[in-house]
Amino acid sequence: MFSAKADRPYFDTWLKRTRKQLAVSGRLSQTALLLSQEEGGTPEDWADRLRSLLDGHEVPSLDLLTRIDTILSHTPPTTPGQDSQGSLW
Repeated sequence: MFSAKADRPYFDTWLKRTRKQLAVSGRLSQTALLLSQEEGGTPEDWADRLRSLLDGHEVPSLDLLTRIDTILSHTPPTTPGQDSQGSLW
């Protein structure tokens, strides 16, 4: 019997890219630590959750997916009221 896979090309691409990025030694632990500081919970809980995401057992919310991308791209989140141009001096 044929089992149809959900049509989710963006998520599949994100998952493939994220697996490669988190394969770097220490990257998963670092990401889990940052998420635990921001979202609460322990780094171990976040590491388990990230592994579950990478294994395809869980689909992250769009907010979590975006936050993980931000962490992995080394882009600090923008804070409300912060000037996007920054200071030149």
